[in-house]
Amino acid sequence: MPFLGQDWRSPGQNWTKTQEGWKKTTADEKNNNVSVESFCKAEEEECFNKENRLISLSYDMAAKKRKKDQMNNNIKVPYFHREKWIYVHKGSTKERHGYCTLGEAFNRLDFCSAIKETRRFNYVVRLLELIAKSKLPSLSGVAQKNYMNILERVVQKVLDDQQNVRPIKELLQMLYISLCGLVQDMGKSVLVGNINTWLHRMENILQWQQQLDNIQIKRPTSTGMSLTDLPVSLQLNIMQRLKDGRDLVSLGQVCPELGPLTEDRLLWKRLCQYHFTDRQIRKRLMVSDKGQLEWKKMYFKLSRCYPHREEYIDTLHFCSHCHILFWKDTNHPCTANNPDSCTMALSPQGFINLFNF
Repeated sequence: MPFLGQDWRSPGQNWTKTQEGWKKTTADEKNNNVSVESFCKAEEEECFNKENRLISLSYDMAAKKRKKDQMNNNIKVPYFHREKWIYVHKGSTKERHGYCTLGEAFNRLDFCSAIKETRRFNYVVRLLELIAKSKLPSLSGVAQKNYMNILERVVQKVLDDQQNVRPIKELLQMLYISLCGLVQDMGKSVLVGNINTWLHRMENILQWQQQLDNIQIKRPTSTGMSLTDLPVSLQLNIMQRLKDGRDLVSLGQVCPELGPLTEDRLLWKRLCQYHFTDRQIRKRLMVSDKGQLEWKKMYFKLSRCYPHREEYIDTLHFCSHCHILFWKDTNHPCTANNPDSCTMALSPQGFINLFNF
């Protein structure tokens, strides 16, 4: 008579009765003797679950690929922040870790609304120009996308309003030249993203330049008094408010009647004295055959050697007391508690220099 219980000589084995007699089986063999029906059922369930997993995985991969393609080409990155002021911290403290970068400030400040306001438009355009010149590689990937989106809105505004065409064409030309050099250095961590993405953006820049070249400014259909109908003294007074000599030249080309007035020596003298210092003017003196100073020629010669004076109606301000960066007409927390806080207006170059640390 065989031993019916667990065999103490072979732990984990049992005696089972079969048609051929008693046999000794292990726990693994017992588990393998599953019924055919349960095995097939489990196999079907496993296949069904596997199919569902593959389908969901393919859907996820397709969705991710579609989202990536849209982000790279078509979808405009939203303006994540539209804050009126931000805190600029240049070092880590117990309360704050890290520091504020140029890209973070560019993303968080409300540049989207700034380009819609006439008082801030030139300021933002100049800032975009400085970034395109030397600071584009220092921006994060999100900031670089945000830069291109803001630039597209600027171009669209110029096309709609038919104003400020020349500065935007110069901005696009500078940006395209900078990108041509940066794309050649791809792989050296100068630009974030795929090279095809940047080539696509360069194609957009060329298209914007073509649109600006083909723009046709429509004359206003007004029956009232025009500039040529005003007295000469008023015409000169209006011309004196133009801060770019190229505008004077364009005015003389558009209105031949005003051509002699645009050559007025006093106009060009005031332009030179407005943009350049006396020392700079003395270094570039040009005298005509009649012994008179050629102020118009001196102006364009000085423009090639020295930067123009920059003046903006509305600018960003920085509070040295609380380290808040804000727009001029925005009240930040420091002014509410301390109206005499030390604030200073920042030029576009001053805004860039604020993050050079």
